[in-house]
Amino acid sequence: MNQMLQDPQAEISQTQPPSVPQDPATEHPRFAKPQRVAFVQACWHRDVVAEARIAFMKEAEARHLTHVDVFEVPGSFEIPLHAQLLAKTRRYTAIVAAGLVVDGGIYRHEFVADTVIKALMDVQLRTEVPVFSAVLTPQQFHETEVHYDFFRRHFAIKGVEVAAACAETLHGLERLRGQVAAGIV
Repeated sequence: MNQMLQDPQAEISQTQPPSVPQDPATEHPRFAKPQRVAFVQACWHRDVVAEARIAFMKEAEARHLTHVDVFEVPGSFEIPLHAQLLAKTRRYTAIVAAGLVVDGGIYRHEFVADTVIKALMDVQLRTEVPVFSAVLTPQQFHETEVHYDFFRRHFAIKGVEVAAACAETLHGLERLRGQVAAGIV
């Protein structure tokens, strides 16, 4: 979920604060076996990235993902190694990464974001533990209150989205593994 927002200032001034529709009556399917998820969060711009974690935890609980362990790393560049070590423990059925890679020069932040996303995909493919990314890379990020407010709201939305993707993927994998075990697939 590597996201590049072209002009957050224009979006801020032209739209209402983003929100994700929540239907409290929605009952999400339960898992056959308990699922344990690792949430790896970069500390760079912690107050912004924390919004993804907070929203993730709330949505994850609604989707019956109640065993979530949170890990912090200094920055997004450090996430893949932690994800790989956590995946190799076989303790986690999924890993979620969250971070904000800001412009430190056009080549640097694009390099970091691209490297992190590719490394997370490699971890997922090597270990067969699904890895989800809420590592975001805005095209322009200015350390102003307007941008901080925008990205806090944006990370909250991404937290809900990554929780939904995680739960839906884990349900799909649970069904697929059952079918494989039964010789159906």
